[in-house]
Amino acid sequence: MPDPLTKFTYQAFQQGKQYFGITHKTLSNNLMKAFQPPKNVETQGVDLKTLQQLQQRMAALLEQDWQDAEAGIYPKQLLFDNPWEDFLRFYPLVCLDLPKIWQRANDRNYHSFAKDIDTSGYPQYYLQNFHYQTDGYLSDLSAHLYDLQVEILFNGNADPMRRRILPPLKAGLAGVEKAKVLDIACGTGRTLSMIRAMLPKASLYGVDLSPAYLRKANETLSAQPGVLPQLIQANGEALPFVDDYFDAVVSVFLFHELPATARQNVIDQAFRVLKPGGILVLCDSIQRVDSPEFEVMMDNFPAMFHEPYYRHYTTDDLNSRLTTAGFEGVTNQVHFMSKYWVAQKPAVA
Repeated sequence: MPDPLTKFTYQAFQQGKQYFGITHKTLSNNLMKAFQPPKNVETQGVDLKTLQQLQQRMAALLEQDWQDAEAGIYPKQLLFDNPWEDFLRFYPLVCLDLPKIWQRANDRNYHSFAKDIDTSGYPQYYLQNFHYQTDGYLSDLSAHLYDLQVEILFNGNADPMRRRILPPLKAGLAGVEKAKVLDIACGTGRTLSMIRAMLPKASLYGVDLSPAYLRKANETLSAQPGVLPQLIQANGEALPFVDDYFDAVVSVFLFHELPATARQNVIDQAFRVLKPGGILVLCDSIQRVDSPEFEVMMDNFPAMFHEPYYRHYTTDDLNSRLTTAGFEGVTNQVHFMSKYWVAQKPAVA
């Protein structure tokens, strides 16, 4: 039976997060202009029509999120999953960290790390202050603040966008008992947490380059019921697994932060470790080919944040890259500001 009360509560919950994100960004932008005005940052204005289209896409995303939970694809409890404890503990630090972010942006300081952080052994493209954030992805503070920062960036819609990988993942694993699922660049474990709620019998694995983010993932996942995923520090370009091991591979918000060669390497590795007939589900930013109406926003994003590979990503043909790796049946979806690729490794004849 339809559940209008729960739907109303969900809509109110999302609206509250949206208003909070807008308020935070408005206040922080005003403070930045007053105390540390940005230098040499050229952005284009976003017109009313574009903002209305963005609002329509957001409403469609939330409606689809609700419909999939209502249909039982994933538990409704996921709709209200919010790291309240982290919010109360770390939101003040998000605010206190803003002046450092503004200073790095003005100084064009992209490679700043604390002296106690060991940066050896990482690929050069990874040693960046993405978004100008403190210590890039290599400190515990960064790991603690990341999910809050992303939620603010997307006005509370980051989790609904992540959940768009769940329906094709579940459909692709239909009939597979005790599936093995790998999350490449699992970060703080938020996506793994959602997959575990939807597929409690699956064996879950996560790899990430950052030991700090893996510690945060372990902390987050250990505090929730269910079997713990296996978390490994590793590069997605050289996965430490044998061939044909996983039934599914996913990756969320990774590819726009990789140079082109690394994107292909990660796709090739995903193909290698998937079993024949296995499914790959990717989520990342929209691209110019599918969202030309938002080109201004795609141009503004790397101008406002340090995203050195984003411009190339917005024109990169990932469908072709997937086909080159050997995948078949490649399909795309677009929800709000994110794009999705679903592909299959050919089954053995």
